[in-house]
Amino acid sequence: MSPYDSLPPRAFWRSGVVAEVPDSVEPLPAIQGLYLPKFAITKDTAIMTAGSCFAQHVHRNLHERDWAVLDFESPRHNFRRDVMTRFGYGMYSARYGNIYTARQMVQLLHEAYGFETPHAPVWQRPDGKYVDAQRPAIEPDGYDTPELVGDARAHHLRILRKTFESTELLVFTLGLTETWCHEASGTVYPTAPGVIAAPDQPQEISYRNDGHRAVMADLRALNDFGKSRNPHFKLLLTVSPVPLTATASGTHVLPATTYSKSVLRAAAGEFARTHDTVDYFPSFEVITNAATRGRFFEANQRSVTNAGVKAAMNMFFQAHGEEVNAPQPRTSSSLTGGMTDDGDNAVQCEEVLLDAMNRSLT
Repeated sequence: MSPYDSLPPRAFWRSGVVAEVPDSVEPLPAIQGLYLPKFAITKDTAIMTAGSCFAQHVHRNLHERDWAVLDFESPRHNFRRDVMTRFGYGMYSARYGNIYTARQMVQLLHEAYGFETPHAPVWQRPDGKYVDAQRPAIEPDGYDTPELVGDARAHHLRILRKTFESTELLVFTLGLTETWCHEASGTVYPTAPGVIAAPDQPQEISYRNDGHRAVMADLRALNDFGKSRNPHFKLLLTVSPVPLTATASGTHVLPATTYSKSVLRAAAGEFARTHDTVDYFPSFEVITNAATRGRFFEANQRSVTNAGVKAAMNMFFQAHGEEVNAPQPRTSSSLTGGMTDDGDNAVQCEEVLLDAMNRSLT
């Protein structure tokens, strides 16, 4: 007898992957045994969503199925989805925009509770308008004065505290290890100086590429802070399957992407394995596994197709007892903002601006 003789089909590549992924994109059955939830999540679980661009798909799907995904900041009137997204509403459980790293998430929560004050919170665009350095894309027309930026952020942080204290589960999508940091204070930013705007002293902001130890420390800080505010707090980690648009590491973007995703996946897996109230949702594996032959990516080989998002989210819903083919409501619960289903289904991502800059140079 070999130790492998009694293992289930999910333990073997041929039966667990090749035989489970159809030759055609539709239908999209879940890969059996890929996601075995550690704890129950129901439609009534108060869920807070945050993370990198791919997390917008998670929030949107929960919203469309009328799950209790929190959103206290979006307007309570019906607006087209593309209009809401353009102004940073309805993307996540609060108007914080994309949060690419666990360090950025911890920093945001510490700021909301008065434990941390980010350095250079207001940056200026080339057109003279001002932006919130921690969410530079949520106000496309910018602000006329730094004071208006501060007022808007104070309102946002009040909403964030209410959201965080109301949640039972934080679904957080890890996106990047590369970040831009003010070394003296430790403040991290979602974009590099000059991509959208810049601080008065851009030379003080430098590139940093976190490793496994740093990501683990940030996940520990995030989980501990959640527990300190709510003893029932749980964390569901995912890793974005979206490759880097560009890298400042000095290496080719392909190994830079592999490094980043490997570190994040290893940290998420280890942290979930060692904490009873933390789980890992393998949307990364659904989208990127070799058996899909890249069909879950658009022609740019970065953006995830609707079929790919559907495959990942169907796996989540099926694992938590929901019939994925049943008719779903088109309106949200009272916990979410009032978005219609009209408009573009694309996500908003500051990283895409780097690709636009690259195109202009070539």
